[in-house]
Amino acid sequence: MKRGKKYTEAAKLIDKTTLYTVADACSLVKKTATSKFDETIEAHFRLGVDGRHADQQVRGAVVLPHGTGKTVRVLVFAKGDKVAEAEAAGADYVGGDELIPKIQNDGWFEFDVVVATPDMMGVVGRLGRVLGPKGLMPNPKAGTVTMDVAKAVNDIKAGKIEYRLDKTNIIHCPVGKASFTEEQLSENLDTLIGALIKAKPAAAKGAYIRSATIASTMGPGIKLNTARFQ
Repeated sequence: MKRGKKYTEAAKLIDKTTLYTVADACSLVKKTATSKFDETIEAHFRLGVDGRHADQQVRGAVVLPHGTGKTVRVLVFAKGDKVAEAEAAGADYVGGDELIPKIQNDGWFEFDVVVATPDMMGVVGRLGRVLGPKGLMPNPKAGTVTMDVAKAVNDIKAGKIEYRLDKTNIIHCPVGKASFTEEQLSENLDTLIGALIKAKPAAAKGAYIRSATIASTMGPGIKLNTARFQ
């Protein structure tokens, strides 16, 4: 695969045989993010679990201390006094049944996260086929099915991210932007790693975090030393 000049130059800064500490990796990833736009820094974790088994699923959410650097648009499904509560907390959109045709028929997806009160899940369930594949379906484990809509909205706006295994038992999460300081990236990454360790299933055997890499949107991967994560 032919790589661009900037990628090739950035790759020269990384020793592929070295497993870097979080601090060193965060320092390097900033140097390898050379695009004109503010690149997202992503972390990728290969876990020693088999997500096909329910008792080895890894899924949850964590609030990153410095956020993701992205403005997140929140849609809340609620009724009664919860509507005003969600609006006061800063939800971008709040509604109920009337939003179903807008999403289903008009293909409206001007939102990044969906929150719902438990009594609205019957309504939201009708959108399962369109929200599910996009990873937008509210889930109690991620804190997006809750009566405390104000807390949910505040957490999301403050930098809450969801993590879940993909089909290859890898978790992909944003941990900030290239414009963040090394300290901000390090603290966000440490917070995410701590959450993943806490979420380790009892059924997991052997090394839990098999490998971990961070990279900017257009940059090469930087491998982390996972020995201290076990």
